[in-house]
Order: sequence, then C-alpha cells, then structure tokens
Amino acid sequence: MKKPVIFCLLIACIGFQSCKNDEKKKELEAAKADGEKVVSVQCYKAIYEKDTIDLKVNTLKNGKVSGDMIMKVAKAPVRTGEVAGEFKGDTLFIDYTFVDTANKDTKFKNPMAFLKRDKQLILGNGTMQTTMGVTYLVKDKPIDFVNVKYKFATVECTGK
Repeated sequence: MKKPVIFCLLIACIGFQSCKNDEKKKELEAAKADGEKVVSVQCYKAIYEKDTIDLKVNTLKNGKVSGDMIMKVAKAPVRTGEVAGEFKGDTLFIDYTFVDTANKDTKFKNPMAFLKRDKQLILGNGTMQTTMGVTYLVKDKPIDFVNVKYKFATVECTGK
C-alpha cells in the first residue's frame, strides 16, 4: 500500500516541477521579446564621390540596435545586409552581416564603429584583426573618426 502512494507522490512532484520550469521559460521569453521591441527608427545616408550608403537603425527597448544597410561603392558589388550592435557612450559598435551581388551564396560579417555627433554618424577607420575566422576591431588601437570618407546625415525613412 505504501509503495503506490509514494510512487504517486513522486509523479506529482515531477509534474509540478515541470510546470514551474515551463512558467520560468515563458517569463524569460516574454522579457526577451519585450526588450527587443523597437523604440525608435532613424535613417541615415552617406554620399562620397560615387559611393552611397543607406543605413536604417532601429533602437530597441533593451538599448541594443538592429537595422539594415545597403552599400553601393563604385567598382564594387552592391552589399546588402543587416546590422546589430549597441552604443557605448557616443560610439555605435555594430556587426554588418551582408551578401554582395557577386557572391549571393556567401555571407560576410564585418565590424564597424560610428561616432554619433549631433544628428550625424561618422564611420570610423579602425584596425581590424581576424582570429579563428572572426573579424573584430582591435581594442588597443584607436579608431580614427577625423580622416574619414563616410559621414552619415539623417534622412527621412522610406520603404519598409
């Protein structure tokens, strides 16, 4: 008689624990979804000689940014992709994941740094290093925001 009662209690405890885990998982997913809600959208355009870069930045509730960028650089394939990153002070650090028209089957990923000054973003020149297939900006080397090609001005967002 005692064995079936103990067995039933054990099964009930496992069931309650399983329900608790599901509730915690749902709470974490809800918090993550809430943090990923778009708070603001800003569009930028940089023009240098025959080059044009369009950037759309979505600021998320959790402080991170996401968005899209299209790079049309003279004598190079058009690059289209997504950006993801975050602000550290007045500098926006992003990873640009893109495909170009010449290699549609291959995805590329480059780090970028933008200095926010007034209503302008300035694309900096930094030293990049690749380790085990991952490219990143070298932390000990300064990023040059003075001698640059691309200064992004705010523009009206169109399309998507």
